[in-house]
Amino acid sequence: MSDVSFLTREIGSLGKPSWRVKTFAGRPLDESDVAEAERWGARLQVDGHERLLELLRSGQFAAAELPEIDDWAVIYAIRLLEQVGLDIVYDGEQRRTEMYDHVAAFARGFEPRGTVRSFDNKYYNKAAVVESPSIDGPQDVEEYEFVRAHTERGVKVPLTGAYTMEDWSYDEHYAHEGALGGSRERRYEARRLFVADVATNVILPNVEGLVAAGADWIQIDEPAATTKPDEVPLVVEGFNAATRGVEAKKSMHICFSDYSALWPAVLDLDDCLELQLEFANRDSRELGTGDDDRPGYEDTLKLFKEHGYPNVGLGVLDIHSDFVEPAELVRDRILYATEVLGDPERIQVNPDCGLRTRSWDVVYEKLANMVQGTRLAEEALNRAPTSAPA
Repeated sequence: MSDVSFLTREIGSLGKPSWRVKTFAGRPLDESDVAEAERWGARLQVDGHERLLELLRSGQFAAAELPEIDDWAVIYAIRLLEQVGLDIVYDGEQRRTEMYDHVAAFARGFEPRGTVRSFDNKYYNKAAVVESPSIDGPQDVEEYEFVRAHTERGVKVPLTGAYTMEDWSYDEHYAHEGALGGSRERRYEARRLFVADVATNVILPNVEGLVAAGADWIQIDEPAATTKPDEVPLVVEGFNAATRGVEAKKSMHICFSDYSALWPAVLDLDDCLELQLEFANRDSRELGTGDDDRPGYEDTLKLFKEHGYPNVGLGVLDIHSDFVEPAELVRDRILYATEVLGDPERIQVNPDCGLRTRSWDVVYEKLANMVQGTRLAEEALNRAPTSAPA
């Protein structure tokens, strides 16, 4: 058997630097913001970051300078992900306001209705769908091309899924008659049509544009996947419609979910490389590779084994805590997963979810330990058994 080697990657978002947030919010910067830009520019060895410091110290930002500030935020994020040692990177979604709003604000058919809380005191601008959503062309090609031009690592593009867009929106178009007393079947069909239109008319053109530009890995994010367990088939239909006919690696990231509700519906995902799931925030922080040691992994991994689902994106970092997982704990989580699934090639390693809830200092340490722990797991699996004496 060839040596075991796991891919490591970030799932999607990183918190945005204070200087980027304040600049785009029109708030004045203070000395600490510039100091942070200088500290991280030096730590990450960002070429030419003195230009950013000059820009920030001016305190006056013309509209034409805001895209340049975005560029710097992207470059800083890429350098962080590279420096901790990830194999697959993106830009921490530095140009995106929030995963839902990024789509709703771009596509036709959505109108803003106010701000609601999502999790961890994080908020998004909830919209209502008022007509069938559509776009004139791909949304994220320029973003991808900038990332691709600034890294030699593999690149994976995260995109918000059709079911999450439907579930997180008010419906003032497809189902307002059903919502006033229509049958359960009519309400379900209305949601199905909503998902299908977003998948086909918003996400698929974006995916096709990205792949035409050279993207070879598309990740569909569906945090709402099991909000209504009987609608998991709509999650699957949305993924299939949003990636139909696309020649690229395709995967799905799911968090905040009851994973038992995914089966057996997810077996109908078309050409889905893997399911990327959260595990660590449900797990013990103690070392060990037995079932009792790994309560956050046991039940879900056994579903993969039971149903024969091919691959898992293994979340090994709790993104809701500043606790920095020791490399040895990451190692044991990977070794346990390998033992349950019986094949290390079925596993790729990542955090539970995007790390936008944590500071960059915590993110750096967590991801660096994730990579170190992955290498420790590889060493343990590749270590040749001791030969018995003759």
